[in-house]
Amino acid sequence: MRVDYAELRQRIMAVAEGEQDETALMATLACEIHHADSRFDWTGFYRVVGPELLKIGPYQGGHGCLTIPFSRGVCGAAARTQETQLVPDVDAFPGHIACASSTRSEIVLPVWNGAGELIAVLDIDSDEPDTFDQRDADALADILKAVFG
Repeated sequence: MRVDYAELRQRIMAVAEGEQDETALMATLACEIHHADSRFDWTGFYRVVGPELLKIGPYQGGHGCLTIPFSRGVCGAAARTQETQLVPDVDAFPGHIACASSTRSEIVLPVWNGAGELIAVLDIDSDEPDTFDQRDADALADILKAVFG
């Protein structure tokens, strides 16, 4: 089942309307995004909690890594560069952190608040190789901007 991003965005915006609490919004997005597509095996946020440090936030799926420095892994790369990371094969990504051995591909997007501050990254893992493309990146970035920006 491939996600219908227009419908997903509409659903998220309806549920999130008027909510200002970032944790509540992250929890809602993790749930809605995770259940929108069977390709998504782990969906969650890593929050910026200090200089160059991410800590696990709301998520759906098995256990995630608890902390990730900006210097390590796909999530760290997204936070460090503030650019979306599309990874078709996690085994080929230098410094990939294997929080789950089943993960084959990954997409990680930076999340900014309305003031333009990096507050988190959205991490989505798939057990299938080469799962994510620019369509996913663009649609997810649009949803994140609409909710948090």
